[in-house]
Amino acid sequence: EVQLQASGGGLVQPGGSLRLSCAASGFTFSRYAMNWARRAPGKGLEYIATVTASGAGTNYADSVMGRFSISRDNARNTVGLQMNDLKPEDTAVYYCARAGTVVGQGTQVTVSS
Repeated sequence: EVQLQASGGGLVQPGGSLRLSCAASGFTFSRYAMNWARRAPGKGLEYIATVTASGAGTNYADSVMGRFSISRDNARNTVGLQMNDLKPEDTAVYYCARAGTVVGQGTQVTVSS
């Protein structure tokens, strides 16, 4: 069974930073590209970051470009999302995804003063 457990969310002030982590199990992690996606209140799912299977390539949505950074550790089956300069519009539930398919319940990030 494919399992992705996202963690690390919380409440942060505007301009602050958070690091999310996703622990993967149930599949050969190093063979799949991995993504982070988010759903803001009242909005649809937005894919914001992708890392290739090897970790050599990354891609970002315009909304997070230059502020967020995705990385992975194929030895530990984890993928991370470093989020800097957070804005209130970054408030959302953040999900880990395997090759474009979200799995798991996500972690809440709230950016507010």
